Amino acid sequence: MSISTNESSPSRRILRLPDVEFRTGFKRAHIYNLMNQARFPRSIQLGPRAVGWDSLAVERWVEDRIAGASSCSVQAIGGVL
Repeated sequence: MSISTNESSPSRRILRLPDVEFRTGFKRAHIYNLMNQARFPRSIQLGPRAVGWDSLAVERWVEDRIAGASSCSVQAIGGVL
C-alpha cells in the first residue's frame, strides 16, 4: 500500500512570532495592529504565555497581498503591458 503525498501543498504547522515576522517582513507591533483591525490572521493561544499562527493562514495572507499588489500595478499602467 502506498501513500501519495502532494508536494505542492505546504504542510500545516504552527508558526511562532519570529517565523511570522520573517515571512511577512513586519515587526510584532505592526502584526498585532493588523490583527486588531481584523486585517491579519488571528493568533492561536498555545499556553498561558505563548501564541502561534496557522502557517497556511499566514501563507494565504502573504499570497493575497502579492496578488493584490500585482493587480494594482496592472491597473496603474492602464492594463497595458
